[in-house]
Amino acid sequence: MGKRRNSLALCELATLFFVQILVLVTGQSTNASSWNTLSGKRPVVIAKGGFSGTFPDSSVGAYSFALVAGLPDTILWCDVHLTKDGVPICLPSITMDNCTSIADIYPKGRKQYVVNGVTTAGWFAVDYKNSDLSQVSLRQRIWSRTERFDYTGYTILSVTDLESQVKPSSLWLNMQYPKFYEQHGLNMRNYTIALSNQVVINYISSPEEGFLNGISSRVSNITKRIFRFPSEGLTDPSTNKTYASLIKNLTHIKTFASGILVPKGYIWSVTNDNYLQDHTSLVTDAHKAGLEVFAADFANDNLFSYNYSYDPLAEYLQFIDKADFSVDGVLTDYPITPASAIGCFKDLNTSSVNHGKPLIISHNGASGDYPDCTDLGYQKAVNDGADVIDCTVQVTKDGVLICMSSINLISTTTVAQSQFSSRTSIIPDLQTTPGIFTFNLTWDEISKSLKPVISAPQSAYYIERNPRNKNSGNFIRLSEFLDFAKDKDLEGILLILEDVAFIQEKLGIDVLTAVTTAVTQASYGNGTFLQVNVLSTDSAVLTKLRQDTKYKLIYKIPTNIRDASNASVADIKHFADGVAINKYSVYPEDKHFITNETNIMNHLQSAGLKVYGYGFMNEFVSQAWDFFADATVELNTYYQGAGIDGFITDFPATARRYKRSQCFDAGNNTPSYFLPVQVGGLMQLIVTDAQPPAVAPFPVLSPNDVLEPPLPPVSSKTPLNASGPSIQPSHATRIVTSIFVVVFLLPAIVLSA
Repeated sequence: MGKRRNSLALCELATLFFVQILVLVTGQSTNASSWNTLSGKRPVVIAKGGFSGTFPDSSVGAYSFALVAGLPDTILWCDVHLTKDGVPICLPSITMDNCTSIADIYPKGRKQYVVNGVTTAGWFAVDYKNSDLSQVSLRQRIWSRTERFDYTGYTILSVTDLESQVKPSSLWLNMQYPKFYEQHGLNMRNYTIALSNQVVINYISSPEEGFLNGISSRVSNITKRIFRFPSEGLTDPSTNKTYASLIKNLTHIKTFASGILVPKGYIWSVTNDNYLQDHTSLVTDAHKAGLEVFAADFANDNLFSYNYSYDPLAEYLQFIDKADFSVDGVLTDYPITPASAIGCFKDLNTSSVNHGKPLIISHNGASGDYPDCTDLGYQKAVNDGADVIDCTVQVTKDGVLICMSSINLISTTTVAQSQFSSRTSIIPDLQTTPGIFTFNLTWDEISKSLKPVISAPQSAYYIERNPRNKNSGNFIRLSEFLDFAKDKDLEGILLILEDVAFIQEKLGIDVLTAVTTAVTQASYGNGTFLQVNVLSTDSAVLTKLRQDTKYKLIYKIPTNIRDASNASVADIKHFADGVAINKYSVYPEDKHFITNETNIMNHLQSAGLKVYGYGFMNEFVSQAWDFFADATVELNTYYQGAGIDGFITDFPATARRYKRSQCFDAGNNTPSYFLPVQVGGLMQLIVTDAQPPAVAPFPVLSPNDVLEPPLPPVSSKTPLNASGPSIQPSHATRIVTSIFVVVFLLPAIVLSA
């Protein structure tokens, strides 16, 4: 235990030091706009157990971090439970086994009690004196979050500990189970009254009307009493009234409470397939009754409605920035995001488009919301404020240039469930697994017989995108893409050219000539002001275009690197104006913690090259823990912290809103919650024993990695068969194809059905 206590002390000091540094170096923004809250003031942010999305709920680390990561008056929330000797402690759950180490300390302590009519098993604080819990440490209770801070040894805090150690500017105590503790001989009312004489309590909430009535004349006038609503199907154990009936009698609630705390679904409910329905009138009705409304259950790593496109900031704005109402506060595991929503994103000018740095470049259109490279995806990207929209150019069997994110149709279309499912082959020049390629089908076969399939880059985590529109939209030809973009408010277009050498040599198609001809025929450079950009991983492609065109050329580095040799940078300068690098090349990660910032950005930009990052998406599992499951925090860190020139993103709407923020490029007036994250800051707070094992650094880019042999001459065009450019598949290939159909296609067909 001595080692654990030392680790605890060190981590607490490090956390508090980190907090103090940030407070010293930054100011706080104020938003003087009027709000549609009951008071007309901005909504409050209530940090549930502190910054519990990262640190163990109700730990000193979580509470301390919440004070700097959010607004200066962030309210700290404590779920109050009572020990056997009546000490009020902060714990996120009435059962302790999922949020503490108690099962390790007292392995035989499991009990079973009836809690508000429900038989519940576990370890309960009511069975232990406060001194018995001194050896018990707090743990992260959500399994999808990092467990690295569990090893810090954060001890359970009493309410007075919280007040003395963290010194919150505002404190919210939630008394969830007064009736349960009464059954065990502990009077929550009396303990609350006594506690109110020791610490300043700004809010007290409870789902029990009897409890709130019992303290009404015994606590300070500055203490607001809030009636908490759980699920509608439950009953208040103190009155036996259903919550469904109570929510319809707001004037009665006003007799014993000044506000209500409700699950967010009471305000914006969702359908069975997780899409938003029209908002209810609850906030407006409660305000008319003189009640404040606080919304609960916010967490950036929740799978909230698909309407928000995995963007937690968008969800908060839905509750606080409506023309007809705003909730009076939000209860959240991640206080940084609502702080940013309140301080930086209210009343944005959604019609403004600034094509300056950082550029917003779509990745296969708005591929986070619609299938890749479809008319709907491109229209959404334009509507969402992309500066540049992209087309990955592929070629069909009959030589038509199309926009398709992959040369392999299996990953982007329904070809696996079509009559063309037998046209599989392995082409080692392209990939080592079977595929059905764009050049295996004609344009008519693709456009009339297949449907697009929305991308699912996080399917390993069972996270899917916009299922209602997973097959929506139409494929488009390059010529249609060029015509579509011409009259849009864009900075330019991005054409992505890959596998050019293979197509020229094996298919006999001069791709570069075909692309440049299509661009010229669409009047680009002659009657349009849109910049034509071309991106490729093949230096030979860019070298040829450098000789023949005035396009802006971007070299994509397909692997993660930490730097580039001077020689390789000089080589890139010969054929490119910019470089696209994976975002992890800027901020490498170890077990999803940022370890350091590399020199690659500085090196490339010092050479006069623009640097664009790819790999940006909204799903929280795609981001380092350091970004707090918030895509805007990630974008802001790459721009403000690393100085990136542009984002290649699946979700242009998130990037555009970021550029419209009142805190964007605010300089010395940037509030703490809108600063770039401290590189390696979270990693430094992990105790030594819990540090992830060190990973090898990324390599340095060398000239051998950059320079490719010249493009092969265009071969004599030969008729293509169903399997591709080669002769009919060999016996071995037929075997592989058969295996592929059984292992890959049949399950896909069944799932589709």
